[in-house]
Amino acid sequence: MVALESRIEQALQRTVADGTLVGVAAAAWAQGRSVRAAFGDASEGLAMQPDTVVWIASMTKAITAAAVMQLVERGVVELDQPAGDLVPYLAGVQVLDGFGADGQPILRPPVRPVTLRHLLTHTSGFGYDFADASLARYRTTCSTAEPGSQASYEDPLVSDPGEQWSYGIGIDWAGRLVEAASGRRLDAYLDQELLEPLAMRDTTFERSAPQRARSASMHLRTDAALSPFPFELPAAPEMLMGGGGLYSTADDYLRFARMILDGGTLDGARVLSPATVATMTRNHLGDLSAPGWASQHPVLTNDVALFPGEQTGWGLSFLVNLHRTAEGRSPGSVAWAGLCNSYYWIDPTAEVAGVFVTQVLPFFDAGAIDAFAAFERAVYDSQA
Repeated sequence: MVALESRIEQALQRTVADGTLVGVAAAAWAQGRSVRAAFGDASEGLAMQPDTVVWIASMTKAITAAAVMQLVERGVVELDQPAGDLVPYLAGVQVLDGFGADGQPILRPPVRPVTLRHLLTHTSGFGYDFADASLARYRTTCSTAEPGSQASYEDPLVSDPGEQWSYGIGIDWAGRLVEAASGRRLDAYLDQELLEPLAMRDTTFERSAPQRARSASMHLRTDAALSPFPFELPAAPEMLMGGGGLYSTADDYLRFARMILDGGTLDGARVLSPATVATMTRNHLGDLSAPGWASQHPVLTNDVALFPGEQTGWGLSFLVNLHRTAEGRSPGSVAWAGLCNSYYWIDPTAEVAGVFVTQVLPFFDAGAIDAFAAFERAVYDSQA
């Protein structure tokens, strides 16, 4: 039998050798142990490593959701209470109901309040302008807010809460709720309650100088070619992005995945109860589905189709596949991704998890998806 390490190395090495990606790192938990590998360049003169620092973007969402669920466990907040009880903007948020003949947006009150459960499951009605045409139009014509300000997140809803799944900024607002309920800024809360107990030392909103020195550079794919793409998040933002502001590494994020896999504990540190993890990882969409989106911003994302032809579930921040995948992922596994084509999955049934990171735009890059799938197959093939 080919060893797990060899299978993963072969899968990653091929994708760098053929020019599909500049650099890639991955870490997996399988057969009761961790395996890690990396190939290619993080930046000029710097090799990619499993501890190379990358912007994990929306992989932040699960970490913020874990913080929220700690507060639910402690009785500080409730999943189905109006989120506006703690965050004033959410009490008065309006629904975008089209545009008038003069081109101005038509806004109306939602039929029900936005709840914390709505925010965590992407059923609040909040969207992303790169994934929703009406919101893209609204932002182009009506929004002048500075990036990083709270005002830059004060978008209207694109549907009534609870009516549909739409990928968006709901978990950024859930991060604001953590701050309001805990009395701590989100970075301080995450550091004290999650990142330090889990020994996730390279997961941060603000990189230190040494972390910057081992960070991967961003690349943009155009006409099937990759080229360097200058990128930097807003410095010292007024509102920390609970939905996408963290930097991390493959090594660090695997520790978070293992905590979920182990029912809320890792190396003797318990941060969530098994019951809470079970709640987070089950499907909360009912008859709704999470299909993906049509791109409104081709530099940031391609069209995204999540398990075409199948109903797709969503937990409290996680994609939930309801059927076994071609790569071997068990039904009921959870997963998600970051905008720069970083991906992870957690399979409690098979007791495996994997993290794959690179820094390439736009999202849902075919080459990165294929490389992630090859990595995932390598993990499951080693189980046979």
